[in-house]
Amino acid sequence: MNREQLFEQIKLKRSFLCVGLDTDIQKIPKHLRERHDDPMFEFNRQIVDKTADLCVAYKINVAFFECEGAKGWISLEKTVKYIREKYPEQFIIADAKRGDIGNTSNLYARAFFDHMDFDAVTVAPYMGEDSIKPFMTYLDRWVIVLALTSNKGAADFQYLKNAETGEQLFETVLKTSQTWGTTDNMMYVVGATKAEKLEEIRQLVPDHFLLVPGVGAQGGSLQEVAKYGMNDMCGLLVNSSRQIIYASDGEDFAEKARNEAINVQLEMEELLLEADLL
Repeated sequence: MNREQLFEQIKLKRSFLCVGLDTDIQKIPKHLRERHDDPMFEFNRQIVDKTADLCVAYKINVAFFECEGAKGWISLEKTVKYIREKYPEQFIIADAKRGDIGNTSNLYARAFFDHMDFDAVTVAPYMGEDSIKPFMTYLDRWVIVLALTSNKGAADFQYLKNAETGEQLFETVLKTSQTWGTTDNMMYVVGATKAEKLEEIRQLVPDHFLLVPGVGAQGGSLQEVAKYGMNDMCGLLVNSSRQIIYASDGEDFAEKARNEAINVQLEMEELLLEADLL
């Protein structure tokens, strides 16, 4: 899926919502754990069936599946296969935050793109270009580079200034990494709780899509994200995880998730209309 195709989905669904599947075996409804051999997949399946018409992407946090060992990987693969087969228009992100030397990155790319058929994978740029390039050899697949995160520890490194240039580290990441890829195969992670920085970031990467976590349970403002981060192709995938998928822990969990997703989608529709993008 290229940038134009992604924008078409945004216009079609009147939404730039990305639903985060942070599927914690300890948080999913008890009845699923009691009745199903693969409760993680069943949870994902029901969430996806109730939200697929309201979102354009799913971000699957790989850690929640890795921690369950082999059975977790089976649940992960089944989830991706289910989305791919039943909702082929969806953009599927592996939130894996990989980053290693070239030959290892090549194996990560094979795992997520060849074996599991994700559209995109999040990567850490700390080791530089040769750790990112292997992911970019795949046609119509995306690298999502960590640029400015919303966690407290972001201040430890991401805002450090270069004494010679005066650039903060996240600015250097944005400037340098643009030479590694294009607007059709590279996005950036920018936390919603750093919405005041989006205007500055847009000056550096005006045309790239941004994956923006932190809206909802983490307190980020969708209005501010749209105000400072939207471009003429929307340019945003705004992720909401806990607020949607854990709206209820009862038998009605999927329906409650849908209700939360509807609220977000309606707000996004208004923002797209205000921006003259629909």
